[in-house]
Amino acid sequence: MKINNLETFIGTTQRRVALGTIISLADPAVSELAADAGFDFTWIDSEHAPFTIQELHHHVMAVRGTPCAPFVRVPWNEHGIIKPILDLAPAGVIIPMVNSAELAREAVAACRYPPAGNRGCGTRRATAYGAKPFAEYLKESENEPLVIVQIEHIDAVRNLDAILKVPGVGSVCVGPYDLSGSMGKLGQLTDPEVVQVIEEICEKTRRAGVMLGAFGVPLAEWRQRGIHWTALCSDCSCMFGQARQLLDEAHREMGA
Repeated sequence: MKINNLETFIGTTQRRVALGTIISLADPAVSELAADAGFDFTWIDSEHAPFTIQELHHHVMAVRGTPCAPFVRVPWNEHGIIKPILDLAPAGVIIPMVNSAELAREAVAACRYPPAGNRGCGTRRATAYGAKPFAEYLKESENEPLVIVQIEHIDAVRNLDAILKVPGVGSVCVGPYDLSGSMGKLGQLTDPEVVQVIEEICEKTRRAGVMLGAFGVPLAEWRQRGIHWTALCSDCSCMFGQARQLLDEAHREMGA
């Protein structure tokens, strides 16, 4: 069985929209629960959540043996930050604020070994601790992990045609909130100008033949935009939403 389930994830996107959840809580049981619930991928968010590298490791490990693919959103597009996360053998890395073709090339280079890139070689989990021959692993590493660049700033939209031509960019991830913020309209996701820009990103990405993802809700709206994968919720929003629903139902029953 492949450690990171990337092939399963890609196969899912060819049949339907792959559905995931954002992980922000430290306990790896959250990722285990997400996989058991049937999510196609986890989006382990080390950009905004206070994870240690060991906690990231545990979250990636927690979905092994399931069809769920672990993605890690790295804190920043910087070689030294990305390198130790790659050694955890995630299925993909989501790289924030890729606003130019040059930044996209840097992101890809950080995720690929020489001569294609400048990734440092420190295999451990990716070779199943030695069970997988190095030559086999090296061949797989030409396409793994999936390099996902976030388009979440109006500057990135202006440079999108060039970004989409960068070899090795495996997927685009639309970041609607930061994108709207860069337009002076933070959180105004139904604003006509914001909607127009989001739809431009989606159309250009599809036309370029690049996989398209997002934190995209409502799902029906993003399916019309042609996404291949989307996070439906976060661990916190799932917990909060279910708790509020149970409380509201209990209060109605009690007449409160």
